Amino acid sequence: MKKNHIKIVLLFLFLQLSLNATTYEWSASTNKKRAYVNEAIYLSYECVFSDRAELYAVEFNPLKKDENLTIVMLSETSKVEDGKKILLYEFVAFVHKAQKMAFEFETTMKKTTKESIENTVIGRDNGKYAEYKKEKIKQKKLEVEILETQTALVGDLELKIKKDKEEVKALNPYHLEVKIEGIGDFEALSPLAFEIEGVKLFSEKPIKKFELTKEGYQGVWSQKFAFVAEKDFTIKPFSIGYFDLKTQEKKELRFDGVFVHVKEGYKKEELLDKKHKTQSFFKREYFYYLLTFIVGFLLAKIQFRKKDASREDSFCTKVKNANSLNALSILLVIQNAEKYKSLISQIEDGELSSLQKCKKLICG
Repeated sequence: MKKNHIKIVLLFLFLQLSLNATTYEWSASTNKKRAYVNEAIYLSYECVFSDRAELYAVEFNPLKKDENLTIVMLSETSKVEDGKKILLYEFVAFVHKAQKMAFEFETTMKKTTKESIENTVIGRDNGKYAEYKKEKIKQKKLEVEILETQTALVGDLELKIKKDKEEVKALNPYHLEVKIEGIGDFEALSPLAFEIEGVKLFSEKPIKKFELTKEGYQGVWSQKFAFVAEKDFTIKPFSIGYFDLKTQEKKELRFDGVFVHVKEGYKKEELLDKKHKTQSFFKREYFYYLLTFIVGFLLAKIQFRKKDASREDSFCTKVKNANSLNALSILLVIQNAEKYKSLISQIEDGELSSLQKCKKLICG
């Protein structure tokens, strides 16, 4: 028992000495003195302790998002080198207005008190085990001049268009995919929309795949479209303005448009489920076999990915196999546009967004 008391006293003295002896030094830096509105600014804050600093805790949270400034965390690391604890905080800031920007942050250094050590080591039953002595530290002021641009979107971007050949059969889909790659604020990009008279348009929601780096958000923004028509049509040009950080001038991501020639094919009214006359030698069941084949062919065409799957001959099986609302809409148009007019409208307007629910409404 006496030896245990001696160990407790020695441990207490060791911790007390460590508490008094620990020192630390902060440093701060940025990778830019001048930046444009919405350009990524890298901020680095490092704290080096004189020892392992086991009794210290740090509160540092300058994250922010408002109409003037956005600051996001890039990384936070803690390591021990040569017996010294090193903390590194990395942030990326985006300033949304031209101005003289000063990054001034405050950090709270927390160290345990004598009472906290006694409670932990000796085990006093007073319920106070997390007492800290706090010290406010003002970080070095980092100043950056923010310059005006003519566009909200800035970065180093490239537009890529993936499209079908400019000739398609009537009621077969013409596919177009828009990709924007590089470094920039992809959240600033709005979904694209096309309005073409006499053309049925099916579009997917934009897909955003990007990650935060010191230079900003890097990745890909993409959106896919399918156009279905019975006659020739033109997809009009569009452009997206942005400020090029490499050349430091305004540029445009431009699509020059495309004219699509639609060859004669199956007419929509010929594919709908309506009354028709048949020759005596053309049996009714043969017509339905042909109709089922056509529906399966057109449904397979509207998909963006090829599928090697066997298909049964019934309409409900086609509905069951449809793997998107776009494909299901085309199937309903071909099967009976008048009968499913209300359901098609609900899908297009976004009132029905569940594929499974739509399938149940059609076939139960």
